[in-house]
Amino acid sequence: MHEMTIVANVLEIAHRQATAAHAARINRVVLEVGTLAGVEVESLRFCFGAARAGLSAHAELEIREVPGHALCPGCGATEDVSEPAAVCNACGRVMEISGGRELSVASLNVD
Repeated sequence: MHEMTIVANVLEIAHRQATAAHAARINRVVLEVGTLAGVEVESLRFCFGAARAGLSAHAELEIREVPGHALCPGCGATEDVSEPAAVCNACGRVMEISGGRELSVASLNVD
């Protein structure tokens, strides 16, 4: 389950930033997760709950899902997509994925 590895890395980032800010605790971690990132959101939530410790022992996880988005290199059309490969509805060319693969710590709330 690679979600546990992701959560371990997220918590490492959160702890490092909280320590640098001289925070006593991490209240909330906000992640942006693209729908095309290959991450199971519910598994991510479960792993986060299981891995919290120290400064993040009571932290909440907020996940902002970023929709998939594609751009056609031929005609310039853009479309929301739910699969990692898409064909342009306007001209039939293979589209380039331009959004939805994100996986990042958007913000932290600390005390």
